[in-house]
Amino acid sequence: MPLFFQQDVNHDARLAVWLIGEEEAFFRKLAIPQREVVHPHKRLQHLSGRFLLRHLYPDFPSELIRIADTRKPYLEDDAYHFSISHCSDYAAAIVSPGQRVGIDIEVVTEKAARIRAKFAADEEWALAQQAVQSLEWTGSIDALAATLIWSCKEAGFKWYGTGEVDFKKHMPIQACTRKGDVFETKMLFQKETPQALHICSRLLGGIWLSYVVA
Repeated sequence: MPLFFQQDVNHDARLAVWLIGEEEAFFRKLAIPQREVVHPHKRLQHLSGRFLLRHLYPDFPSELIRIADTRKPYLEDDAYHFSISHCSDYAAAIVSPGQRVGIDIEVVTEKAARIRAKFAADEEWALAQQAVQSLEWTGSIDALAATLIWSCKEAGFKWYGTGEVDFKKHMPIQACTRKGDVFETKMLFQKETPQALHICSRLLGGIWLSYVVA
């Protein structure tokens, strides 16, 4: 069972990251596909994300998941709040009965650094670069910092769930600090009523995991 990472975030929010190495039949024991996915690897990602929901909460009603116009999956009765992310051979999910959540995983890439001006202001860029300097990382620090910013904003975007968000205008990062293995990012989400978000991130190998519970 390639459970890559798991954490109880607080008294009811739980998250996990899965390294996909199984065939479809393994995930279909617990996962119910919500749509037809033609590409085999993308289908594995889809199934493994939903598999994780029941791994975290065995009574999670996967059969009741609906898909909003914004493509966000949800439960109509909000019995659970949840968020799913996947990239490469990884899937991640976070579930909470009582609080809105968002999660994102991203492979560190040079592309994030090349296009970072589209989603990050210079001030945010400087904060992230300073925060990651102390990490033992043999690759590009610029790629590491840019991917961290992108992952944090993706987690905030999924927490919001309603779409039409300008990552640069509506999601300014005000602080980014490292505390042990965790990077804590303070973001002012200001699409509607401004709300301060506290986003946590971990570097797991070459993967950034970011999540928010609020």
